Amino acid sequence: MATLPRARSGAFSFWQKLAIGLSAFIVFCFGQFALRGLVDYAHAPLVMHLHGLAMLTWLGLLTTQALLAGKGGPGGLSIHRRLGWASAVMVPTIVVLASALCLTALRLGLFPPFFTPAYFLALVHVDALLFALLVGMAVSRRRQGDWHRRLMAGSTILLMEPALGRLLPMPLIMPWGEWVSMVIQLGVVWLIVRHDRRTLGHTHPATTAVAITVILAHVIVELLAITPPWIALAARFTA
Repeated sequence: MATLPRARSGAFSFWQKLAIGLSAFIVFCFGQFALRGLVDYAHAPLVMHLHGLAMLTWLGLLTTQALLAGKGGPGGLSIHRRLGWASAVMVPTIVVLASALCLTALRLGLFPPFFTPAYFLALVHVDALLFALLVGMAVSRRRQGDWHRRLMAGSTILLMEPALGRLLPMPLIMPWGEWVSMVIQLGVVWLIVRHDRRTLGHTHPATTAVAITVILAHVIVELLAITPPWIALAARFTA
């Protein structure tokens, strides 16, 4: 019986499992896409490699932060806080690189053929900006662990969108691909809801905010894609 507390203390927490699982899923989606030869990375523009490197770094930091926070103790939490500021600095870089990659892809005609330019422009920028918004909110609530953990998880759930685009058979399910992705993302949010109800007895407000943000992301993309001024804007960047 004396070994039971030690075994429990060595187990991953819900939040650690979620961070590791989401990061591994996103890397897997992009990895299998590359292994299938669907992207010519050897001739891809430099901004694509920079964006990929930034995202891999972000996911690595996210997982490290979750492990450090779960470790507890002054040492782990101190490193967690210092790395938190370093990762926060990365967010503007990620947004700028995502935008630059999107505009480069539009100019070179490298976006998926089943997306219109307006849809692709909206998809990248809406997801990037809402990702930055959730991370910013998480940083502002860093002293409230319950809010911080859920908002950071929500920002990662938003990153599932481009990963799902490389896993799902999008050419076969368009124009419903956006909504299929939303349902899968909300399924992950439901895991947090279930955890909330089991540990708190109710759904945490931050979890509700994440669910609303996920839904808004898809609704805004769909609306922008059919808005004439946005279509005209996208046409300016298209080859």
